[in-house]
Amino acid sequence: MAGSASVDCDRAEKVNAMRVHTTIAAVLLATTLLAFAYKTESLQDLIARAASARVEDRPALCVEIAERQLKSADELYTAGKVDDARSAVHDVVTYSEKAHDAAIQSGKRVKNTEIEFRKMAAKLRDIKRSLNFDDQAPVETAADRLESLRTDLLSHMFGKGK
Repeated sequence: MAGSASVDCDRAEKVNAMRVHTTIAAVLLATTLLAFAYKTESLQDLIARAASARVEDRPALCVEIAERQLKSADELYTAGKVDDARSAVHDVVTYSEKAHDAAIQSGKRVKNTEIEFRKMAAKLRDIKRSLNFDDQAPVETAADRLESLRTDLLSHMFGKGK
């Protein structure tokens, strides 16, 4: 005659299930912390890493630098620090050109780079609309340059050689 299951058997199953859930939670927490630490890398560290990165990795790094500088430029223009903002806009163009060159050279991340250039050019045009007339020219020039780089990437993706 079969008796009722022992209390220890049920408890052991619960302990094992709890260990599995704890392990999964720990792995998710570690992954989240690593992703957060990666995103909070300082701009100078990111610039240094981009300079020494492989050509295939450079487009993504340079685009991230350009995006950070674009955000910084927007904040600086809002704060009224026009000269610092112009410098940040210049950096946006510089690192966008580096991303463009690396994407063309490696053939990697061309589509993603083009998409990010489109977004940054649109953001630059939005910033331009919020500025005084005298401060608009450098931002318009930067937006036009990003559009030119973007068009070149599109030509590379869909040109006659493809």
